[in-house]
Amino acid sequence: MTELTWNDAEDIGILLYERFPDLDPLTVRFTQLHEWVCELENFTDDPKTSTEGKLEAIQMAWLEEWKEEHA
Repeated sequence: MTELTWNDAEDIGILLYERFPDLDPLTVRFTQLHEWVCELENFTDDPKTSTEGKLEAIQMAWLEEWKEEHA
């Protein structure tokens, strides 16, 4: 798999869904989301360069994956 950055919201959302398939992404605080993204094996971006917008994009991508299975 290629290296991931904060701009890879869709790919990160899929990975987080695979890691936490039963967790509603809307219940996750951005601080926790930030930590989990930084822990992903192929995540190589600077943790300090995340923004609320980037975290929200990741959360929404994760939510789309989650909705497909739980809606």
